[in-house]
Amino acid sequence: MHFAFTDEHDMFRDTVREIFASECSTEAIRESWDSVDGRVRGLWATLAEVGVLAIMAPTEVGGLGMDEVALVRVLEEAGYGGVPEPLVEHVAVAVPALATAGAAELLDAAISGESTCTVALATGGPNVVAPVAADLVVAEYSGSLLAVDSGALTVVPKDSIDQSRRLAEISYDPDAATLLAGADVALASDRAALGTAAQCVGVARRLLDFTVEYVKERRQFGKPVGSYQAVKHHLANVRLGIEFSAPLVYRAAWSVAHCDDAVVRGRDVSMAKATASDAVDRSCRAALQCHGAIGCTYEYDLQIWLKRGWSLSGAYGAASEHRDRVAGALGLLG
Repeated sequence: MHFAFTDEHDMFRDTVREIFASECSTEAIRESWDSVDGRVRGLWATLAEVGVLAIMAPTEVGGLGMDEVALVRVLEEAGYGGVPEPLVEHVAVAVPALATAGAAELLDAAISGESTCTVALATGGPNVVAPVAADLVVAEYSGSLLAVDSGALTVVPKDSIDQSRRLAEISYDPDAATLLAGADVALASDRAALGTAAQCVGVARRLLDFTVEYVKERRQFGKPVGSYQAVKHHLANVRLGIEFSAPLVYRAAWSVAHCDDAVVRGRDVSMAKATASDAVDRSCRAALQCHGAIGCTYEYDLQIWLKRGWSLSGAYGAASEHRDRVAGALGLLG
């Protein structure tokens, strides 16, 4: 295996970083909480325009023809930016499933930004992300993937710790859905876990940056609290968790893109998700402890990423579930 990010990957990452910084401010995220669909106005159209929605679509249908190696950099930035859009579900899972099935009309709408997709996978649990905002749901049913139009859904909203990660239970008549022939459920689940792991890394980085800035400014007993050894130890452990998990996410992206062995692919994805979930959970706990009571307040922006981090840490499989999967792949379970 020869793996490294290319200049093209870096430029794409830098582009989306600038977009998220300018169009997905904390004010825009807070506004999304009060909207019907929980979205940032205009952001989806911008992402379609620069090709983010088309990363995983083949060039012959108007896509960029890139793969998961490029995608994880984008999703990491989405985590850092606190983006509320269902990017993992749409870009990482639904678009390649539609492409594999040859659902040309649905795929064209997805990569052009005319429609928004989400997914309903067994590994995602009973709650679906952003079904109210979605025009199409790619749903797992009896070992296959179906394309379900939003008009055929019954949606029951559920409470979520993260106001910009809207959740709901859905029901539908499978006979009214379109079979996505050839689309692999296991691969879709791995893509969902991988994309979520990448976002976990981005959220963890943002929390660390928040906290480092805060402890440099907050003073106690006449000096910055960041000068105390106990605080340094907390943040060093956070940094170690991030630096350990990020390469595993990048390695898993390569495996999903290039490895035909489903067991090896699943092992690598689960290693990435387990360590990324641990890293973001550690980042959340350290950030809250170092900030003190202010970190819990609704008015303080830290809570946006705390809620996102704890929501994502268990999404598409908690760390313990993925560690069990790694153990199984290594033959360590009875």
